[in-house]
Amino acid sequence: MTTTSAGLLLFRRTDGAVEVLLGHMGGPFWSRKDAHAWSIPKGLYTDEEPLAAAEREFAEELGSPAPPGPTVPLGSVRQSGGKTVTVYAREGDLDATAIRSNEFALEWPRGSGRMQTFPEIDRAGWFTPEEAAEKLVKAQSAFLDRLREHLSGA
Repeated sequence: MTTTSAGLLLFRRTDGAVEVLLGHMGGPFWSRKDAHAWSIPKGLYTDEEPLAAAEREFAEELGSPAPPGPTVPLGSVRQSGGKTVTVYAREGDLDATAIRSNEFALEWPRGSGRMQTFPEIDRAGWFTPEEAAEKLVKAQSAFLDRLREHLSGA
């Protein structure tokens, strides 16, 4: 069975430059990593439309609904773990310093029998597409290229 995930890549234009909003993955595995430890706000779905799942996950992971506006489908990619991720882009703005992510429970340290909670996204930030390519999980960088193509009118 294929695992499917959907996300929303928010972008804005500031002083003629494009910036995208990314979330740093929370939890102990990612806490000391920066390169390729950021993600487009996304999450799993089964019985809902991908865009509805992307908007739901955006709100859950950032603590705020996605700004309204036209939505651009950026297609899907298959990540190295086998998950298929479908992403949409939307122009809008959001205060990245004010996010409030939902949390997940994890036995930590592993084998300790002690459960701890961690935010799914521990911080968010705005980045140029070039900066974002260095921060994003590698497979998701394809969405940056597709957004650039869309914005250039290709």
